[in-house]
Amino acid sequence: MYDDGPGDRAAIRRILTELGDTWAIVGLSGNERRAAYGVAEVLQRYGKRIVPVHPKAETVHGEPGYPSLDAVPFGIDVVDVFVRSDLAGAVADEAVAVGARAVWFQLGVIDEAAGERVRGAGLEMVMDRCPAIEIPRLG
Repeated sequence: MYDDGPGDRAAIRRILTELGDTWAIVGLSGNERRAAYGVAEVLQRYGKRIVPVHPKAETVHGEPGYPSLDAVPFGIDVVDVFVRSDLAGAVADEAVAVGARAVWFQLGVIDEAAGERVRGAGLEMVMDRCPAIEIPRLG
């Protein structure tokens, strides 16, 4: 697992507790067998508003979906990325473009260059972590 040390842990805490509660989850569909579905459910239990972002634009966990980040008609605090590493950089760039406050790459999603661009734009960045695992650890 990628770990950039104390800075990474501090970013995790800030994203989960300080940066806002609207989470766009890129790759979230109504497929209950996918990890994104369960993670979205956990985030909702912890008071986060989830926003499904998937080409199918399905309603998931009672929240309407959108085909892309730029189609979401309201502000996004965190973009949670459930796509392959080779596609994640483009999503990170879109997150910066729409004015998100943070980008979170899920377990197994690593793109160092994208992380540098996101941080360079002034956003918080976490990669290769799962908020459904991290949020209960906050206590």
